[in-house]
Amino acid sequence: MKKKALITGITGQDGSYLAEFLIKKNYIVHGIKRRSSSINTERIDYLFNDKKIQNKKLFLHYGDLSDSSNIYELIKKIKPDEIYNLAAQSHVAVSFQIPEYTAQVNAIGALRILEAIKSLNLTKKTKFYQASTSEMFGMVQEVPQTEKTPFYPRSPYAVSKLFAYWITINFREAYGIFACNGILFNHESPRRGETFVTRKISLGLVSIVKGKNKKLFLGNLDSKRDWGHTKDSVEMQWLMMQQKKPDDYVISTGQQYTVRDFIKWSCEFLGFKIKFIGKGVNETGVIDKIFIDNNYKIKEGKTIIKVHKKYFRPTEVSSLLGNSNKAKRRLGWKPKISVKQLCKEMITSDLQKF
Repeated sequence: MKKKALITGITGQDGSYLAEFLIKKNYIVHGIKRRSSSINTERIDYLFNDKKIQNKKLFLHYGDLSDSSNIYELIKKIKPDEIYNLAAQSHVAVSFQIPEYTAQVNAIGALRILEAIKSLNLTKKTKFYQASTSEMFGMVQEVPQTEKTPFYPRSPYAVSKLFAYWITINFREAYGIFACNGILFNHESPRRGETFVTRKISLGLVSIVKGKNKKLFLGNLDSKRDWGHTKDSVEMQWLMMQQKKPDDYVISTGQQYTVRDFIKWSCEFLGFKIKFIGKGVNETGVIDKIFIDNNYKIKEGKTIIKVHKKYFRPTEVSSLLGNSNKAKRRLGWKPKISVKQLCKEMITSDLQKF
């Protein structure tokens, strides 16, 4: 009999790749999507519009992690073998503006799912995966960060995810639920939301060379991150759920680069070199040399990057670097796609949009 998986946040970056991955693994996939006044299913439309998949291998349900009864009834109806909780208010900067909503969805949302599993007597049937985050490390206490590194969250988003992390462990220990955490470091793709920094860079630079915009405004260019591809991350999530015993794992590449590095690579893939002038909020990015001119609406010496203080967080996380040796050792997992390959894929994808 085919396994049934329930994915919260299926219309997001991670959810769309995971749905695709599980369908290839011959799963029946159920996804929860929030009701919205605008269409927000573009990441999975290619799956849902496939007649071989629609309502045969993929089923979508309206729902919201802030609604306990809705979550309970969906789990009762589907009785999934695996639940992947990927839904979240996932924008760190926005979490400072809407901290209560962030907590309701990210923290209490995970609790609602776990409580439903327990109340429906599915503790021996349904496995639970919680998408945790490297942001929980915040002001890092050691480098690199492992599963044993102490947490020091620096945003309402990170604090809410820390509750979800610990409630997952609590239900695992208290009720015997197969519940595990994937501590994901930054994972990106062409499907990344346009307000997240890597996608903001790729889409912003493409729009500049195509003459749609003149400048790209960014925050802290010195932030260091461990960037990987979402395709690698979702494979790791699935591997965690196939083990005999649940556990928590860091999902990372073990390599770290700055936001400035990502900008430089993006420019190189677009055919020009950029140089940075000044420091802090006065730093700018100027086109140094154009190697490939594909009728670009730019010229050498033009300032295209500016730093703006409004894009700095109230409490910054300056450096994140993960050690995923535990996953490599126990699960046989390792990332396949390099950060430069990821960057090139994002640039290529965004060029096709113009």
